[in-house]
Parts: sequence; C-alpha cells; structure tokens
Amino acid sequence: MATRQGREFAGFSMAHSGRPFDRDVWAIVPIKETIFAKQRLARVLSPARRQQLAVAMFADVMQALSASHGLAGIAVITLDQNATQIAARWGAQVWTDGAREGHTGAVMAAARRLAATGSTMLTIPGDVPRVSPTDIDAILAAHIDSPAFTIAPAWDDLGSNAIMCSPPDLVPLRFGPDSFFPHLAAARRQGLEPTIVRRPGIAVDIDEPADLARFMSDRSDTRTWAFLDQSRAEWDAAVFLET
Repeated sequence: MATRQGREFAGFSMAHSGRPFDRDVWAIVPIKETIFAKQRLARVLSPARRQQLAVAMFADVMQALSASHGLAGIAVITLDQNATQIAARWGAQVWTDGAREGHTGAVMAAARRLAATGSTMLTIPGDVPRVSPTDIDAILAAHIDSPAFTIAPAWDDLGSNAIMCSPPDLVPLRFGPDSFFPHLAAARRQGLEPTIVRRPGIAVDIDEPADLARFMSDRSDTRTWAFLDQSRAEWDAAVFLET
C-alpha cells in the first residue's frame, strides 16, 4: 500500500519481494557502555537498575536476531564488556569502529564496512526487547532489490527503530528522538521511495519513564518484562508521580 510517507508493509509474505532471504544481510546493533545507559530513566531507576535493564533488553534483541534465518551475520558495535559477552553467547561478531561516536557514528561506521563487501545492512537498537524473529523476517521480506531503503518506526512515528539499507551507506543516517520523517526525506533525496514496516514488536522502545508503563502494559515472555516486574516497586511509583 502506498501512502504519502512511502510503501506500507505490515504483514509477512515470502512472495512480497520474490527473494526475501537470498541477500547477504548483516544485522548491526550499536550498544553504548551499559554503565552509562538510559540516562533519561535516571529519575525512576538507579544506575545499577538502568544497567541491568540495558543488558536485559540487549539480550532479548540478540535472541530474536539469532533466531532469524535470513541473516548472514550479526555485528554488535560496542566497547562494553557485558555486551561483548552477550554477543559471543549468540554467535555475533563485535566491532569497535565508531563505538565511541554515538548511535549514528557506530551505525555509519558499520555501513561503510559492509558497503565495501557488497552486503546489505539491517540496523536495530538494543532497546526494543519485544522484537521477535518474525518481526525481523518481515523487514527482510519487505525490502526490495537494491538500491532500497526500508524503515520500521517507533509507535509514535518519531523514532527509527529499524532500518534496512542497500547499499548500506547510500542514505546518510542520523538517529535521535525525532528521526523517522528526516530519514524518509534523506532516502528520497537519494531517489528512493522508502518501504515502511509497522510491527508492534519493534515499535516499543524504552527510553523515557512513560515507556516503562507502556511496555509493561502488555505482558511478554522477555527478560526485560521479568526484570521490570521484579523491580516494579522501584520504578512504578516514580512513573505514577510523573504522569
């Protein structure tokens, strides 16, 4: 379905793109040092709890990526020891180029590396813990032949919660809390019509205190839900006072 934003694709059909899983697709997951993670949750979670939350979310994302059959590999961009250990557990490579350059710098460094090998990039953050292998496969299936740009927005159409791009460095990316529409515009400036994939499992990330309540309103079989449920007494009252 075409909209003013781009091609909309919410389902999962192997026939949609004809050859959804025959590309050399690498998943790129940038992870900052977890001791500094989730600063915007400082009012409701202690530093130790924020680090534990970041680790739990990252492990949930890695589990989903590793269960997808359409990826040639997974690379985690990090200098963090916790993230490095989790990456190894799921068979991912760890790359350090761009790891100190923020989310955007890490992704673009990986994009340049993948472009040199002719690979396709799927980048997804480490804070969308409800993502499933089916969500990953839906993005792979929606992505058309290169050159192409596919994006999965956050629930509010502000953030960019997953991007697939081929060639990987074709579109200059700039992540942030209001990056979805700028990314659509950036793709169009390169002559591409973006494909938009809306998946509830990708749409909910956890950055702000209100995101905790939103995520916990729908129980999931994730490490993140179990962790937040266990520590509910710490954050629930604080979130309530803020709303």
